[in-house]
Amino acid sequence: MKLSAEQLAHFDEYGYVLVRNVFSPEEDIDPVIEEYKTVLDNLARELFEAEEISSLYEELPFSERLIAIYQESGKVHAQYFDFSLPQGNVQPDTPFWAGPSVFSLLTNESLLDSVESILGSEIYSNPVQHVRLKPPERLTPVNEETGRVMLGKTPVHQDHGVVREEADETQMLTVWFSLMDVNVENGCLCVWPGSHKRGLIDHCPTNIGLAVPGKLLDGKAVPMIMKKGDALLMHKQTLHASYSNNSDSIRWSFDLRYNPVGQPTGRPAFPGFVARSRKYPETVLREPAAWEKLWRDTRDYMATIEDGGAFNRWTKDNPVCA
Repeated sequence: MKLSAEQLAHFDEYGYVLVRNVFSPEEDIDPVIEEYKTVLDNLARELFEAEEISSLYEELPFSERLIAIYQESGKVHAQYFDFSLPQGNVQPDTPFWAGPSVFSLLTNESLLDSVESILGSEIYSNPVQHVRLKPPERLTPVNEETGRVMLGKTPVHQDHGVVREEADETQMLTVWFSLMDVNVENGCLCVWPGSHKRGLIDHCPTNIGLAVPGKLLDGKAVPMIMKKGDALLMHKQTLHASYSNNSDSIRWSFDLRYNPVGQPTGRPAFPGFVARSRKYPETVLREPAAWEKLWRDTRDYMATIEDGGAFNRWTKDNPVCA
């Protein structure tokens, strides 16, 4: 879906644009939901065989089943569902899911039309990307050391802040969308309009991720209430966060990045790919299995090295973190 002049002006002025009906809920999103049922099946069987859960909970719908498995096992098994690897301690058997329906969403033509409106026709799928299935916070296991839920609200940050300095000049675009309707109750995103004009702001490491200190925030956040099929496009320096999930079901979202072909991704250890190229169409990755193999090969390599290099630029020694 190509963006209108009005939408592009909104993106330039406010650092984001909410685009309605980018995806078909039935044709684009539902196959992903169906695919992830297999992932949950695999997790349930693995935990059941390890005697970490007493039931496969096969009779429950997906959301209730995931919640029950997390609760009984006492852990959030987010890595099983993610299509990226963790930032450290990668093992030969570190789980991830890079299935064909996920690849179809990353390369969805309607989505890439929107991305092309901002980045141009040579589009690279940046590997700084995640899927997040957030249970209701009251039903999420708690980290005994920190006293916090293992997967809760996302702190205020800029996506520019989570990549290395080599990508400072990269024209990175964030695409966030949910596989269900989202609102404040179940943990939609909120953004600070116009905050991208401030440039890169200092972040501080916290036990829930990198965060911009409250004393550096200006203005009020605006909630991004979205329907299944909508997509939020954000500038890499737009401040944003998510609300807590206070509903009775999971909140399920994709968090993707794109940049022009040839620009650094900010996470060189991880594999990206050419998602669209009108100049060199033969360079476009079209096979889901090839994308999955890129991640599998990366996992195999990273499991053999002690340190894959720093992923983040910020430390607690930053004076603004005091």
